[in-house]
Amino acid sequence: MKSKQLMISAVALVLLMACQGNKIKEQEALAEISKQELATALSERDQLLELVMEVANGLEQIKQLEHIMTVSTEHPKGNPNQRAQMMADISSLKELSNQRQMRLQELESKLKNSTINNKELQGIIKALRSQIESQLEEIELLNQQLLIANRKIHTLNHAVDSLETTVTTITAERNTAQEASQKLENELNTCCYVIATKSELKEHNIIESGFLQKTKLMKGDFDKGYFVISDKRTLSRLPLGADKVKLLTSHPETSYELTEEQGEKILVITQPEQFWSLTNYLVVQKN
Repeated sequence: MKSKQLMISAVALVLLMACQGNKIKEQEALAEISKQELATALSERDQLLELVMEVANGLEQIKQLEHIMTVSTEHPKGNPNQRAQMMADISSLKELSNQRQMRLQELESKLKNSTINNKELQGIIKALRSQIESQLEEIELLNQQLLIANRKIHTLNHAVDSLETTVTTITAERNTAQEASQKLENELNTCCYVIATKSELKEHNIIESGFLQKTKLMKGDFDKGYFVISDKRTLSRLPLGADKVKLLTSHPETSYELTEEQGEKILVITQPEQFWSLTNYLVVQKN
């Protein structure tokens, strides 16, 4: 009987020890699960903080784009490649913001069952969602503004090109008119003179004379190439190369003077407009 009780006690002890061993294993397993959950929760928290930094960087990129757009709009003739790059940057920012929005939704779903889910994290998630939505709105607004700016710049460039063409045409017409006016003015101020002896003048048919005939001046086919071409505006002093001279063409006596230097006569035109009022030719006969 006694041995039987000892056997029962031994079996009970073995069962008790087995139960205690199972309990320890269960506690160890629970501890391991808790560690994994904690590691997962911490990883999710780090991902959330990383997402916060990305959203902040996205905001800074949007500000930079806004500044570049402002400068580009103020200078319509800016580099077209820069505007194309801005459109690509806006598209890239929009795609990144959409990706962040999806990641936030995934993290929010995971954190609902996380061991570290608390009001602070929920507040961060709510703020992030609001910021991402706001950034998407700003990106869309930037995109619309850039499209409008591009259309405006295209219109302005077209207007500027048209204006430049008009200005070029007007400038060319003005230059042509000025050249024609200058040519006409030069023609109006062109004068011709010749200083020669009587025989030389007759030889070139500039004068015709004979016995008991009145001298005729440039009445026939005279030699125009024998004359020196000059400008009324600049011809004011003409050395005549002789001590005795006679003006055969008609010029008001009050418009000129005949002076002498070193034994030679010099014609000084004191009033050019009056001097050339009757003829554009000056014929001086020297002896």
